[in-house]
Amino acid sequence: MRTTYMAKPNEVERKWHLIDAEGKTLGRLASEAASLLRGKNKPQFTPHIDTGDFVVIINAEKIVLTGKKMQQKNYYRHSGYMGGLKVTPAHVMIQTKPERMLEIAIHGMLPKNKLGDRLKTKLKVYAGSEHPHAAQNPQVYELRG
Repeated sequence: MRTTYMAKPNEVERKWHLIDAEGKTLGRLASEAASLLRGKNKPQFTPHIDTGDFVVIINAEKIVLTGKKMQQKNYYRHSGYMGGLKVTPAHVMIQTKPERMLEIAIHGMLPKNKLGDRLKTKLKVYAGSEHPHAAQNPQVYELRG
C-alpha cells in the first residue's frame, strides 16, 4: 500500500532566488514569487508545510504596470479612526514606496493564515539593485514566459 508523501519541516532544503524586476509586469512577477515562496515548484510540495524558498527581488522601482493601471489603480489603507481612509494612486506609490507595491501584490497571493505569515518573512524586496544578501549566494531566477 502506498501513502501520500508529506514533507517534514526539518527535511526541507531551502534555496535563495534573486529576481530582477526591471521591465517585468507586476502581476506576473508576483505570481511567480508567490509560487517560489510556497514551494510549489518542488516535487515535495505539501500544502500545510512551509516547503518554499527565500526570494530576493531587486529593482522594484522599475516594475511595469499594463494598460492604464498607473493612473487608475489605487492602494487603500485605513487608520481605524472615523474618516481615516487613505488612498494612494499607483503612480505615487511607485515613486515613494515601490517595495511596498510588490509586497502587497505578493502577500495577496499567499495563504491568509499562520503559514502565510511565515512565508511573508522569506520575501525581501529592494527598490534599487543593491541587496545585503550576497552571503546567501542567491541564484538568479528567470521568469517563465
